[in-house]
Amino acid sequence: MQWILGIVLAAALFVVLKQWGRLSAEKKKAVTWKTVFIVGGVMLAFMVLTGRVHVLTAAVAGLIPLLRKLPEIARLVPTLNRFLSGGGGAGESFADGAGERQTQAPGSGMSEREACEILNVTADCTREEVVTAHRRLIQKLHPDRGGSDYLAAKINEAKSVLLRSRA
Repeated sequence: MQWILGIVLAAALFVVLKQWGRLSAEKKKAVTWKTVFIVGGVMLAFMVLTGRVHVLTAAVAGLIPLLRKLPEIARLVPTLNRFLSGGGGAGESFADGAGERQTQAPGSGMSEREACEILNVTADCTREEVVTAHRRLIQKLHPDRGGSDYLAAKINEAKSVLLRSRA
């Protein structure tokens, strides 16, 4: 029985190596990564099932390969993409493809148009409308109420940009 198993494994190894020789360098790299992730996943599942690794540790380890896909996911979310790419600088910027100039507050990376979009107000709004819109949004998206620090900072920045221009 052991002889048969040895012969089958040797034949399988021969077939795999023959197929490996036919692959291009890019395909070899892709196959290598897939093999590493599959073998790692099987080992991780085995260790979880035998009680050697906690389930949460295995879940975190399973998410690590997905970090390579983070830039692709960022392209799907425009706000996240703007955040990851640096978000532009202070001074003047151009609108998306329109070629019109927008002035930005000094020391701020946000234009008045962006601030109006964030707070969902018109360009000719009053100070009271800005404060009301800010209060409404910050109550929903404050970090203490389940929102994120990034969103709260953007809302506060939008408020300061709009109030600065209405002083």
